[in-house]
Amino acid sequence: MTSTFQGIEIGKRAVSAHQQGLTTVGHNLSNASTEGYSRQRVEFSPFEPIYLPGLNREETPGQIGQGVVVERIERIRDQLLDQRIVAQAGGEGYWGTRDKYVLMMERMYNEPADVSVRGRMDAFWDSWEELARHPADNAPRRAVIERGKTLIDSIHERYKGLKGLQDMAEQDIQITVARVNELSRQIAGLNDDIQKIRAQGDNPNDLLDRRDLLVDKLSSIIDVTTDSRDPDEFMVHTAGFVLVQGRIGRQFSLERGIETEGYSKIVWEETGNDAVFRSGSLAALVELRDSTIQSEIQSLDSMTMNFIDLVNESHRPGYGSNGTTGLDFFTERPFVTNVTGNYDRNGDGEFDSTYIFRIAGTNTLEPRAQIGLEGVITLSAADGTVDIPYYPTDTVAEVIQRINNSGAEVVARLDREGRLSLKGTPAEDWSNPDFVIRHIEDSGRLLQGYAGLLNASGPEGAYDWGGADAVASLTGGAINYTVAPVAHPSGWIEVNPSILKDPGSVAAGYGLNDRPANVGNGEAATAIASIRYNEVMVGRLGTFDDYFADAVARVGLMGEQSERALETQNLIMKQLKDMRQSISGVNIDEELSQMIKYQHGYAAAARFITTVNDMLDTIINRMGV
Repeated sequence: MTSTFQGIEIGKRAVSAHQQGLTTVGHNLSNASTEGYSRQRVEFSPFEPIYLPGLNREETPGQIGQGVVVERIERIRDQLLDQRIVAQAGGEGYWGTRDKYVLMMERMYNEPADVSVRGRMDAFWDSWEELARHPADNAPRRAVIERGKTLIDSIHERYKGLKGLQDMAEQDIQITVARVNELSRQIAGLNDDIQKIRAQGDNPNDLLDRRDLLVDKLSSIIDVTTDSRDPDEFMVHTAGFVLVQGRIGRQFSLERGIETEGYSKIVWEETGNDAVFRSGSLAALVELRDSTIQSEIQSLDSMTMNFIDLVNESHRPGYGSNGTTGLDFFTERPFVTNVTGNYDRNGDGEFDSTYIFRIAGTNTLEPRAQIGLEGVITLSAADGTVDIPYYPTDTVAEVIQRINNSGAEVVARLDREGRLSLKGTPAEDWSNPDFVIRHIEDSGRLLQGYAGLLNASGPEGAYDWGGADAVASLTGGAINYTVAPVAHPSGWIEVNPSILKDPGSVAAGYGLNDRPANVGNGEAATAIASIRYNEVMVGRLGTFDDYFADAVARVGLMGEQSERALETQNLIMKQLKDMRQSISGVNIDEELSQMIKYQHGYAAAARFITTVNDMLDTIINRMGV
């Protein structure tokens, strides 16, 4: 038998349900501008009828309903679209960060032409040409010194600017890793709260929104994927490992090492394994610091080292107006004080390596002469060694070109006396020192008897830096090799203090038969000025002009690439976010229409309760005696 007050219960449930609907609409409207908020909808369902199948019941024409109840409050979200946004956000974060840094680098290179490194180097060459025309005068010597100092200042400024960008990237990496760790902890904490609320049968919509927002922010920093198949253990993957697993949020730490010049290496805190990211702002920062900016510094160092080495090579045998000879125009700081280049690399107190920058043969070679020999030269490369074959019909110039185009971290040229000169270049691997020749081997006799560089052919006569006294394998004495310089010569190069004190020490001419140069001899100045146009082996480039043109073009292309890639990523992300906003965002007009619907439903339920109350009042108070 049904209750007399069944109508009151039905009305009460209707009022409560529509009131909850109005509350949800108000919650949506108040969060219309909240970042990451997803609109929510109240889903109504009929309350269980009085008579269920299988239960004893009285004769009735059908099940008697008991009104409405709120089934759940559901947030409107497209999970597939969310996963697409998370996957794409890494690209936007990567190119956004890269574009910012490359823009700063572009501005550094696009300095006014009259104060640029190239402009001041041109002025330096011009001063030597003027000295060649007037070798007896002191005024051109002073001009050479002043323009040399100005050029060095420009190189220092370029190096400081690039190093400052590298240090800035290091600071950003430290901040970003801390941010990733914090997001990991927050997501894990939300997972715990969400699991507790779901265990009570509720939908933690606002917490889910908060977690999705944190995942979005994390995906722009590092490449992540999510796995929500198990509602009790939401997971976030990155770099091939699980970053967040339910209540556990794993962390990254930073390790500094000598091999990375003191910069931080990102590792997993639990295992100490390296963490490698493919996209996101953190991947861009690591690549900028360790590759892009480092390569620019190494390129500047290579140019600087070759520049001072070539100028000193031509200046050293020359004579100044005061009769001084044997002076370098620029200072060279050796990395090791040992004259044979011996160095204790592992720090155990014993010499275990040889640090040599330049090795020259003892024989004079003709560039266009055919060598008439066959064999394979093996030189150190970024990854192991590289083989360079040579044949009897090859000329000396062709062999040199083949070496310089081989990808070896050793380059070749003929010095001013026609001797074959091999030089170390900046190393691609952080663990290898810059400007150090690590291996030279020849299966034939080109480097042995022909060039006079090695004592013997084959592995037994090879030069290898992995041991002390490696120079014993070289044919010439100490005059034919140079110890490796201190790292980053573009940061410490200076004009020789002896020349600054006495401009008469600037060499203008060469002597003959150990006699000082004549007053009017300008051969040394001419030789230095001609470096401007000669093939000087600046890495794989030919002249210094090639280096500057390549540097500007390289940075310009990087800027164009990052700008266009960022525009593409921004457009893709805008389309995806607009699509999500159309699905999950709060529409004011739609919410107002929902509010009117719930308002009318609430009023109808209240009117129904009033009617039932009047009926009960009639039965209770107006029937009887």
